[in-house]
Formats: sequence, structure tokens, C-alpha cells
Amino acid sequence: MQHLTFDGLQTRPGQVWGGIRLVPLVRDEPITSLRLHPNGFSEEPARRYEPRCCYSPHGLAAEWTDDGTAVPALGTALRMPSKTVRKSLRPKTKHERRTRVHFVPHQIALEAFLPLTFRFPAIAWKEWSTRAFRALPRVPENHYSGYNVEGLADALRIFEIHHGQCGVLLYVADALAAAVVTPHPDDYRALHPTLVEDAFGELIWRYAHLHGDIPDFRVHLDADAVDTIADLRAAIDTARRDWTAFHDGVMAAGLLDADYVFTAEYQMERYTLQRFRPRFEPGREAHVGEAITADDGRLAYLRTFRLSESQSRRGRLLQTLAENDWNLEASAATMGIVVPALAARLHAAGYGHLFRQDHLDHHLAANRKGTR
Repeated sequence: MQHLTFDGLQTRPGQVWGGIRLVPLVRDEPITSLRLHPNGFSEEPARRYEPRCCYSPHGLAAEWTDDGTAVPALGTALRMPSKTVRKSLRPKTKHERRTRVHFVPHQIALEAFLPLTFRFPAIAWKEWSTRAFRALPRVPENHYSGYNVEGLADALRIFEIHHGQCGVLLYVADALAAAVVTPHPDDYRALHPTLVEDAFGELIWRYAHLHGDIPDFRVHLDADAVDTIADLRAAIDTARRDWTAFHDGVMAAGLLDADYVFTAEYQMERYTLQRFRPRFEPGREAHVGEAITADDGRLAYLRTFRLSESQSRRGRLLQTLAENDWNLEASAATMGIVVPALAARLHAAGYGHLFRQDHLDHHLAANRKGTR
């Protein structure tokens, strides 16, 4: 188990607009050997995707150097080839080194975060080969665009971007909705307007519409204790430390104090792309997402999504099955229920396709008889 950390980042006082609070994260020193561009696949020639063309809105591209030098600004590189992790696009030459990967757009990735971080059975039959390995629930989840989150578009438009800002924590009615961290301030400036295109769960959408204005935390300095510029600077530094301690220890505690399971997905020279999920505990907020960490432990990139209670229940089901090696009898015993009841829960959660249809029908029939 591991924890998320904001090491290398400083928390600045948040800005409030209605029910929206944006808390900036500022770096002492930007990361220059890894850069993010919110350009998706737009610069790639369409012919490279033949015969299967695709359109990928609001996707990110990560670009890095293999020698630790700074990545040139987007559009100015003369010798850095544009390559992706899609091995089917074109063959890689013997001496070619991949220096760019493309992320799946935020909305498409949400439901994949949960299944892809769990270990599935090693033996697969035909149904698993064609359907179950995708493991996406067949029950649609209500996701809302940031345009539908009351006040978010206005907040992103009018809020000040701090000098050196490389990330932000987004609160709706003081519930943490998402956290975003980028390697470089220029990356964040480019990404900032696109946050309104992200997807948010029903909980966040309801908070935005049901709750009114939230209080702003204003700093009050003791004027009697300030006689010189040095006194003023010291008082401001103390206020910043107090705010950081309060924010990280109270407001962001649900994100930072949770235990996570990290799954390494891709190595980019000195950087590692990982997915993470929490240990699902009833009654506790749950965040999933992706992170890129440097070999010195610094957080280069972070993108989180707050799960709804229904998504957390699905996560607990998958977690129980994985911990019991996908044995239904052992999983049901761990949960204190019988196998037909477990099958019914999986079916209601959208994972009924993990069963053979005849077995699923048998268990559902047995569960109905047992509940009469």
C-alpha cells in the first residue's frame, strides 16, 4: 500500500466562486524533461490511423527526453519524432526510441480505472476472451460534463493562475472533486481551460446545484506584531504554512490519507505511469486516477476522479473477488452471503457478463427463490 503525496508542491490559498473552490499547487522548480500537451491526436496525420481512423477529443500527450534535457516547446522540436504507444500504427525501427505517448480521453478512461487495476483469473474461456476481459460494467453511470457543474466554467475563466502553478485541487461545496498536477507551469496554463470538459460524478453535480456559496478562508494578520517588511514577510509565511497544514490535513485528507494500490503501466525513461485505486471502505470517499512519478519520487503528473457510492460498491465487489482469486464460494463466504446472492449483486452492478449465461441464470433463479 502506498499514499499519494504533494512532495515538491506547495499549497496556496484557494479562490472561491459560489460553491467552487480552486486550490492552486505551485512547484519550487518545474520539471522540464517531461511535458504534457492537451492536444490529443490532433497533430497526427489521419492517414497514420488507416484503416481504422479515430477521433479523440480532450486527450493529453506526454513527451519526454531520454537524457534528462528539457523538452522543447510544442511545435518547435526539429528532431523529436512523434510516436505513440499504439504499436499497430507503424513499425518501430531498430534504433528508434519512443518519446511520446497519448492518454485516453478523461471521459473514456473513467470506467476503465477500476477493472484495469484488478488481477483477473489466469484461465480464460471463450466468453472471457471475447467479452469479460474488457470488464466494463453494462450499467450506465451518470457522468456530467464540467459545463453542467454550476459555477465551474465561470470559476475557471475568472480565477487567477499563480506564478509557478502546476496543479489544482477542485472542490465543489468543499467536497474534493478532482486533483490535477502537471510537470510545468506552461502545461497547466494550457490545461486549465479544458478542465471544464472533464466528467464528474452525480455526487459532485448534485453538490453544485444543491449547495449555495461556501465561505472563503481569509488570512487575518496581527497588525500589532508587524513593524517591518521582514515582520510582514514572516507573518505571511506563517499564514501560508498554517493554511497548507489545514488544507492537506483536513480538506484533502480523504485523498492523501487513503491507502492505494498502484499498478505500473508504462515506463518513460526516468518516469513511470501508474494507475491507482483505493482500498474500498464503506462510508469513505474514494478516488481513482493516474499518476506519473519520477525516479526520485517526485509527482510529475496526477489526474483523479472521485467515485460515486455505486462505483465504490462495484470496486468493493471486484476487490473481494480478486482477493479470493475469483472463487465465488470463497468470495461469498468473505462477504457473509451465499453464492446466488453474490451473483445477483454482480449482475446488478453490471458485471453479469463475467458469468456463463446458463450459470448466471441458475444463480439468479436460486436467489429469487431464496428471497421469497
